[in-house]
Parts: sequence; C-alpha cells; structure tokens
Amino acid sequence: MPSERDVFSASRQRVARRRWFRPTAVLLSLSPLVVIEALCVCFGWGRPARHDDPFVGFRSVRPLFVLNEDRTRYEVPAARQMYFRPESFPAKKANNEFRVFCLGGSTVQGRPFAIETSFTTWLEISLQAADSRRRWEVVNCGGISYATYRLVPILRELLGHEPDLIILYTGHNEFLEDRSFEHVRARGEFVNRLIATAGRLRTFTLMREGYLHLRGDSVTDTADDRPQLPTEVESLLDYRGGLEAYHRDDRWRRNVIAQFRHNVRHMVEMTREAGVDLILVNPVSNLSDSPPFKSEPRADLGTAERRAWVSLRRAAREHLRQGDIGAREAVPLLEQACEIDPLHAATWYMLAECTLKIGKIEPAREAYLRAKELDVCPLRILEPMNEAVLEIAHQTGTPLVDVQALFARRSPNGLVGGDWLLDHVHPGIPGHRLIADALADKLVTLGVVRPEPGWRDRKEQAFQAHLASLDDLYFAKGSQRLEVVRRWTQGRAELARPATTSAPVPR
Repeated sequence: MPSERDVFSASRQRVARRRWFRPTAVLLSLSPLVVIEALCVCFGWGRPARHDDPFVGFRSVRPLFVLNEDRTRYEVPAARQMYFRPESFPAKKANNEFRVFCLGGSTVQGRPFAIETSFTTWLEISLQAADSRRRWEVVNCGGISYATYRLVPILRELLGHEPDLIILYTGHNEFLEDRSFEHVRARGEFVNRLIATAGRLRTFTLMREGYLHLRGDSVTDTADDRPQLPTEVESLLDYRGGLEAYHRDDRWRRNVIAQFRHNVRHMVEMTREAGVDLILVNPVSNLSDSPPFKSEPRADLGTAERRAWVSLRRAAREHLRQGDIGAREAVPLLEQACEIDPLHAATWYMLAECTLKIGKIEPAREAYLRAKELDVCPLRILEPMNEAVLEIAHQTGTPLVDVQALFARRSPNGLVGGDWLLDHVHPGIPGHRLIADALADKLVTLGVVRPEPGWRDRKEQAFQAHLASLDDLYFAKGSQRLEVVRRWTQGRAELARPATTSAPVPR
C-alpha cells in the first residue's frame, strides 16, 4: 500500500504534467511557423523593411542624389537644395573608401550655419587624421524640417550606394507637419499593436504580399487610407499664423510618438537587413535657456481658479522685479499656480528659473522638463522619444552616442542651455565638434578606426586649419539664419499659405 508521501508525490507529478501540457501543445503548434520564419530569413523572403510607414504615405518620392552630367559623382539636385545643402560623393566607390551617410534634420546640416561646421565635416577630418591609410567619406544628408517618416525613403535610397555606416540623429521635427491619424484610431489600439508586432515577422509579410497579389493589388495600393503628404516638407510654421494651428491634443501627441518609435526601429531593421552598420544618436535639447513656444491653460479651468492663477503669477512677477532676491518669495506662489493649472508650460518654466536661482537644482530640472514636455508646440524632442532611442539601441544592440547626456555632463548643474546650444536645439560650432569627437571615439571603440600615433594632435591642427579657411561671410550668413529660425519658432513667418496647400487636417 503506497504511503502518504508516495501519494502526495504522485499527485504533484500529475499537477506538474497538467501545468506543462498546455504550453507544450502551444509550442508544438507554433513550431511550423518558427521553421517557416527561419526559412524566410535564410532565403531573404518577406523582408519587412520593404514596406512603407503605416502612418503616412507620400504623393511622390524623389531621389536625394542623382548622377551629374559626366556620371562621375552623385549630387543633390538643385530642386532639393531648398531643404538640403549641396553635397556629393563618388559614383564609383574606391577600394579603400569608408563611406558614411549621416541622416537627420537641420542639426545634422549644421544650422544655423552649414555643412562646413556640422559634426559631419569635423568627423571626416577627425577620421582622416586618425587613419590616413583609408579614404573617409562622410556624406551629410541633413534635411531642413525632415522628420523620421521622410528619412525612411532616403535611407532606402542610400542603402543602394554602398554605405559602410549610417549615423542617425533625429527627433526634433516630428511635430512640424500636420497629419491625421484617424485611420490608426479607427482600427483600435489592440489591432494596431497586433499589426505592429506581426509586421516585424517575415511570415506575416510574405502572406500579406501573397494575399495582395491574388487580389491584384500592391502594398502601395493598400495605403489609400493613410494621409498622403506632399513631396517636400510643409511645416505649419512655414506659413503665417502657423503657431495658431497648434493646440493641446494628447491623442495626436501619442500617435506622433508611436510613429517616431516605429520609424526609428524600422530604420535599424533596414540597415541590419542590408548588412550595414548604424549608430543611433540621442539628440540634445536646450532645457534651461529655451522657454516653451506656446502654452495653453487646462480646458476645464473655472473662473475662480483662473482669477487665482492669474493673481499668483502676477504676484510672482512683482517679486521677480527685485532680482534674484525676489525669487525665494516667487517660488511658493508659482508652485500654487502650477497646482491650480498643472498643464501651463510657461508657468512651469517660470518656476524652474526661480527654483534654480535659489539653488534647488533637482526641483529646477523637473520643472524645466515639465515646461518642455507641456509645450503645445513641441519643437524639441520629447522625453518618451529620447527614451525610445535609448530603448531601441539597447534592445537591438545598436551602438549609441548619447549626445543629450554628453552635453549635460559639460553643462552647469547638468542643465543644457545656451553654453552649448544657439537656440532650442542647434549646437554651436564647439558643440558640433564635441559630437564629432564622441562619434570618432565610438568608432575607435568599435574597432572600425585604428588610429595612428599622434592622431589627436593632428586632428586638432586640422580642425584649426579648417576653421581658419572659413571667411567672415560664412559666419554672417549663419547669424542671419539664426535670426530667421528664431522668428520662425515664434510663428512670425511672412509666407501666406497657398491655395493649393491643404489646411491643417482635423485630428
């Protein structure tokens, strides 16, 4: 007769078998899909990177680089130089050439100056000083106001030009163009997540292509429900009254962030599929010397609350007229104002400045971040987007240069401001050199560059020689562009929206 111990042990074994039966059955049922997915990878079938952004489409896509007349170089055509600077590279890649393409917006381009003082130029000089045995070609593909969804087609083009490395610095331009996400909202959050997850599987992609083929459709034929953006950027701020088009819209904000995350991951996958290395750059923003561009009170603010809020802000301003001494009295007043209306970005910025003046660094940092995140016109990358860059780099094992952290370490109290940035996002020339140094160091760490002895001294000499080669007109034009950018961020553009340009779409 079995003992109680034997019965108990047998019972536990039966429970364990039942517990493992269901997941084992599920795994066995999924095993054919795993095999099919592996075969797709081996034979290059159903690459997800071949498909477009599920959020937006384009009326047409033009190449960024075309062959010149003698067919020796690829060049940015005149038609695209409103957004890109003149740039080129050899049509035939030399045996010892290491070709780098840098993608992004105006920061990559070097604004308010130009390519000549962008980190791309400093990087090329640095690499040449480090290893003169190779020919280093760093190509600047920074487009004014270009967001990730406009960079994806450019990356697809560049992958056909024998790149050795892609550098991606992007995130500040995602909110510049108005576009509807109604087609995304109509599907529902669960379906959107399911599609996003399945869309990364080659099996799903292959089945989708087969289904569309049987229907006589193509992938692009199914994109009619997406907003069709114009060939070139139509920023809201490019037109008179552009700032007035911005209002608080949390749903739109979430969709923009989701689109950014999707596109960054998509570009990582594209380069990996092509066997090309990529470095992600986490962008830097001006935190302490850039007030919010537009603030709005919370929608449900009552009359009495509004009067109290206005009174607190007015009293705080009176104290601030006394200078730094009045900041201590202003802080509790502004804290009360923020409690009444926690959504008003400008009030948080006032609180941040006062808190910093009385030496409370961490509370000031939190208030500065609140001000940036609540900006109704977000012209600086938002924190969830910075976090997405870091997260994607970590999850995919992609090399990362964290410029936000780099600048913070070299800024007073760790608050990035006017010491390094000329405006809300654009580094000065020393900032671009700092970014180039960080990228060069990363390439050395990765073993891509094997520097020769004394390379840092040669680099510094080459930097000084290049800087001296730029004339006064170059810097004068940069100052003019900086003023234009400041007027643009204030919504003071003079251009009237043409009749052929669509008005902002309802969200």
